[in-house]
Amino acid sequence: MSNIIWKIKSFEEITTSELYEIIKARVDVFVVEQDCPYPDLDGYDQQAVHIWAEQDQDVLAYCRIFNKEIKYPETSIGRVLTTEKARGKSLGKQLIQYAVETIENRFHTSEVRISAQDYLLRFYSGFGFEDTGKKYLEDNIPHTEMFRK
Repeated sequence: MSNIIWKIKSFEEITTSELYEIIKARVDVFVVEQDCPYPDLDGYDQQAVHIWAEQDQDVLAYCRIFNKEIKYPETSIGRVLTTEKARGKSLGKQLIQYAVETIENRFHTSEVRISAQDYLLRFYSGFGFEDTGKKYLEDNIPHTEMFRK
């Protein structure tokens, strides 16, 4: 996949077109593909740093990160996705690597808490995340809270 551009922006820095593509990717993956009718626009985007890969204006991989005391006492990563056409190209690994590096650089901590879909536990453990044992259903999908020290 050539011409992939990685972007890291605050909410205020995101253009209207970029915001549209980000929301479209989130709805396509979480609402349509995973069949979860949930309020994606949860009022937290304005406090997040947004990280994504795009190609020809299409969002291929995305997540948002938060400083301490917004979602959890620690920093956190959420809304992690890779779009259908971009899967199997290691963009998810690059995305989490960028997210962790951005948290370390901007928020000066390596402590990160996430809410991971259970089928991704091994994936996240590769980045130093550990299962906290806190398991729950979110939108009928098994999740586990994970923590990275």
